[in-house]
Parts: sequence; structure tokens; C-alpha cells
Amino acid sequence: MSASLSAPAMRATGVWRHTAPVLLGLGRLVLGLAIAAAVWEGAVLAFGIRPEYLPRLSAILSTIAATPEAYAAGFLRTLLETLLGFAAGVLVGVLNGVLFLRAPVLRDMLFPIFVVSQTIPVIAFGALVVLWFGNTLLAKAVIAFYLTFFPVTVNTLLGLQSVDPRQVALLRSFGANGRQILFRLLLPTALPQIFVALRLGSSLSLVGAIVGEWFGDTTGLGVILLQAMYTEQVTVMWAAILCAALLGTGFYALVSLAERWLVFWGAEQ
Repeated sequence: MSASLSAPAMRATGVWRHTAPVLLGLGRLVLGLAIAAAVWEGAVLAFGIRPEYLPRLSAILSTIAATPEAYAAGFLRTLLETLLGFAAGVLVGVLNGVLFLRAPVLRDMLFPIFVVSQTIPVIAFGALVVLWFGNTLLAKAVIAFYLTFFPVTVNTLLGLQSVDPRQVALLRSFGANGRQILFRLLLPTALPQIFVALRLGSSLSLVGAIVGEWFGDTTGLGVILLQAMYTEQVTVMWAAILCAALLGTGFYALVSLAERWLVFWGAEQ
């Protein structure tokens, strides 16, 4: 009887041990946002800052509440562009890292081209992409991909190269083939380094999506931001910035949460 009672208690303890840090982090985030909101509102009132420089936070929230459909549609469109570009960038980046590890000759041929490609300003590259694909969802996702795949490629390669060759030799001595070594040793060992690039890519992909929307579109946070700038609607501009900040922070938090669950050995150190 005591064993049957202790098992659920042990499971509950295990669940709480994993969820407690997440809840604590969320609590700190909410508290930090509340303090930042109070400081923002209070500073504008106390120092008499003019609305064309920094509107009150309450005024910005009222602007969003006045037309929530427009901001929700823009948020979802930019989110979709960001996710598509990020997912493609991660997939291609990881595959590049593995390929460059297996084929150093190919790495020496293609890696300099990748480096040169990253020196092209995103505005110039975005203009070419829109010219090729038009003002479509695909064009915005390609620009987000462009900013994401390179850091993932670099960090994946660095993580794979950090594996101790003696560990590889040990697995081979037990009869492991190349695929087993890749999925059971190389990639798990490289995960901490890969997630460094994923956290960076979560922000860069959002930047790429918003910049892509500046070349012409009808929906998106970048569209709202650009239209507000041309019409000098400062409150609307700040509302779009606030929505973009919410999107970027939420995306970054999800990637960090995935890192906590997948790279659990790193959290225990």
C-alpha cells in the first residue's frame, strides 16, 4: 500500500521539479513586464514627454484595442513568415554542418561563398528576392531563411567538431555505423552549440520577415510599421513595435524552453 501511495507522489515531485523553473521564470517575466510598464507610463507623465517622441503605454494599448483585427492579422502573418524562414534555415543549417563535417573539400569550396553571401545587406538581398518571387509569403520566408541558415551552419559545424575523437573510436569499436554515431553521439553533443544559433536565429528570422514586408505587402507588422511611418502616426508605429517585441520575445522564450527540455544535461551542470 505504501509503495502504491508513494509512486504517484514521486511522479508529482518529478513533474514539479521540471515545471517549477518554468513557472518561476514566467513569474519573473510578468513581474518585469509590470515594472517596465509602470516605469514607462510614469516616466512619460513625470517628465512631460511629448507623444510624438514617446506615447504613453496606455495610449498605445488603446490604439491596439481600437483595431485589434488589423494587429492580430499582422501578427499572425509575420509569425507565419518567421516560422517558415526559421524552420527552413534550421533544417538547411544543420544539414550543411553535417555535410561540411563529412566532406571537408566541399566545406572549403562552399563556406567562403556563404560568408560572402552574409556580407550582402539584407535590404539589397530582399529587393532581389521580391523581384524573383513577387510580394508573396514565400519571398518573406526566404529573406528570414537568409538571415537564419548561416549562424546555424557555423554553430552546428563547431558543435560537431567539438566531439572527442576517442568517443567516436569507442563507438566504432562496438560496431556502430556512421548513422548511429551521428544521431547518438555527434548531434546530441553539438546540441548546446546548435541552440546558441537557434536563439540567435529566432530574432534574425523575425527581422528578415519584417524587412521583407517593407518591399510591399498588404498584411504584416512590417506593413503597419511602414504605413505608420509615412503617415506620421507615432502611436500606431509604437503599437507595431510593441507587437513585434511580443512576437520576438515569445519566440525566443519557446526556443529557450525547448533547449531546457532537450539539452537537460546542460541545465544540470
